[in-house]
Amino acid sequence: MVSPELRRGRRLFRRKSRAVAQPQRKRYDAKVIAQYYRKRPLQVIRRALTIIWVLGGFALRLRIDKWRGQTEKNKFKRASELRQMLTRLGPTFIKVGQALSTRPDLVRKDFLEELTKLQDQLPPFDNAIAFSILEEELERPLSEVYREISPDPIAAASLGQVYSAVLHSGEKVAVKVQRPSLAPKLTLDLYLMRWAANWFTPWLPLNLGHDLTMIIDEFGAKLFEEIDYLNEGINAEKFAANFRNHSGIKVPAVYWLYTTAHVLTLEWINGYKLTDTEKIQSANLDEDALIEIGVVAGLRQLLEHGFFHADPHPGNLLATPDGRMAYLDFGMMDQLQENTKETIASSVVHLINRDYYALAGDFIELGFLTPDTKIEPIIPALEEVLGKGMGESVRNFNFKSVTDQFSELMYDYPFRVPAQFSLIIRSVVTQEGLALSIDPDFKIVDVAFPYVSRRLLRGESPEMRRRLVEVLFQDGKFQWQRLENMIAIAQADEQFDLLPTAQLGLQYLLSEEGRYLRDQLLLALTENEQLHTEEVQRLWNLVKEDLKPRRLFDVALNTLREFSTEEVAALIPKE
Repeated sequence: MVSPELRRGRRLFRRKSRAVAQPQRKRYDAKVIAQYYRKRPLQVIRRALTIIWVLGGFALRLRIDKWRGQTEKNKFKRASELRQMLTRLGPTFIKVGQALSTRPDLVRKDFLEELTKLQDQLPPFDNAIAFSILEEELERPLSEVYREISPDPIAAASLGQVYSAVLHSGEKVAVKVQRPSLAPKLTLDLYLMRWAANWFTPWLPLNLGHDLTMIIDEFGAKLFEEIDYLNEGINAEKFAANFRNHSGIKVPAVYWLYTTAHVLTLEWINGYKLTDTEKIQSANLDEDALIEIGVVAGLRQLLEHGFFHADPHPGNLLATPDGRMAYLDFGMMDQLQENTKETIASSVVHLINRDYYALAGDFIELGFLTPDTKIEPIIPALEEVLGKGMGESVRNFNFKSVTDQFSELMYDYPFRVPAQFSLIIRSVVTQEGLALSIDPDFKIVDVAFPYVSRRLLRGESPEMRRRLVEVLFQDGKFQWQRLENMIAIAQADEQFDLLPTAQLGLQYLLSEEGRYLRDQLLLALTENEQLHTEEVQRLWNLVKEDLKPRRLFDVALNTLREFSTEEVAALIPKE
């Protein structure tokens, strides 16, 4: 007879094996979906007519308000109608509404406030259905799985709802149950959206070209990942591994024994919504520290790990009683290529230095402009928009205001939004919006620019060192002012220690890889047969408080210890 422990072990092994075997699971495929629905025209027409009736009726009411001069009077009523309309149309449109709720550049403020409710204020589905799904997925009666489970969901989202429960082992958990029959509803709506995009893109006032269908495909791919809770479990563990050494981030553990493709069981986390400033203040939590944890975590996701949370809305984040930031939902994640991470970092530095020509080159590399784009006519427009966004000081930079103005460029210039970057923009704008909800005076550059400067100055990888060389040299000339800017901005973070960075820099300069930079620095010091003592003095004044002679000597000694006699000899010029 097989023991209960062995049976549980076998079930756990099967579930984790299914989770790892990703290629065997369902993936979004626009062609397969199109082939399926071309054979079912009545089903497509019926759904299309429902959508047109609902959206068309709403658009007509807005037009009537405008004709009668009642737009202002009815704005809150119409905003509530929009939220209810998207809820009635189902999960796909709720997800669209959630995406729009983080885009103040596209949506009116009154609509925005209502759409925000779609993040965590949705009607649940029937408990009897949810409990039936739980028993079917976990292959046991509820009484065998949980010591207790809440009779009603504690939260309802677009794709599922969450119950609190206690396992027989005593751990409190959050149990997420997926809404029934999601895949057919999502695929039909995605098919119709893609069909509409193909037909109406040429008539849109934006220069999106075929990219609108690419954005829909990216959206569809992410939706398919979201409705696979095995995938979400893997994402949660990968995210936790990336932040295992970050004391300010909390990620719930996954209970694989109680997790399937349609049921996800996670460690229960107590906390407060980031938008609930009263509770955060009453718990004596440091709001500034929470903001910095969130923004730096977002930057690390984009520029270090490349694995980022694409949906960091208030319903997915909590401030824990001990002052940490807890991430709760890992359905919508994305992975960046190494080159993309590097280019984003260098583009930030080019923005700091107002080098709009180099920035246009970054936009080409990132896909915002095609490789054959003539960038010379675009430079003045970039300077106008981004210069206005930063004002007199780099501290005035506001990401939301820049995206607002940047969208205007798409009318006149061949800019486009790569599908992946629609998620990145959404993530960054949402992070900034959350920070502003806690501190209205928050400036994202106070955290972001020092972080990026530190990353480049440290040169922790060959790719980042290459980007640093590209930033410090222009047309073969060393850019002293850029180095000063980067050091000054990095020092804006009081916890930044220049000594480890100096040690890494010295190691690089003395290595074979750093030969080019070493030679160029010597040339820069004697450029135009003039010893650049003034620039060196300015740099020394900037760093001398951090580089005390004793500490500097220790760094130099430790660096030289790491080099062999042969490597040191190779540095000495031959006669």
